[in-house]
Amino acid sequence: QVQVVESGGGLVQAGGSLRLSCAASRSIFSINAMGWYRQAPGKQRELVATITNGGSSNYADSVKGRFTISRDNAKNTVYLQMNSLKPEDTAVYYCNAYANGIDSWGQGTQVTVSS
Repeated sequence: QVQVVESGGGLVQAGGSLRLSCAASRSIFSINAMGWYRQAPGKQRELVATITNGGSSNYADSVKGRFTISRDNAKNTVYLQMNSLKPEDTAVYYCNAYANGIDSWGQGTQVTVSS
């Protein structure tokens, strides 16, 4: 099983930017896909963005054009660059690693966007 640790959350004003990082415990080449999900209070966890080990990415419609997922293979880290943040982006953001049929989750990092 893969261990993943998120960092980079915080409080930002609307229109601002944050970059989240997700460090994996092993080479991300061996991980089929990694992604970011978020959960706002009272809502279900939802997909934000994913990236495969082949480099293909996928985004939720609500973040397209504002968020960018990327990977640094040398650092075994996946990033989520979040620009033009909106109050509705406020949530706990979770990193996910999918490898060999197993999902692994981080502990989450809080992102709060003030209006």
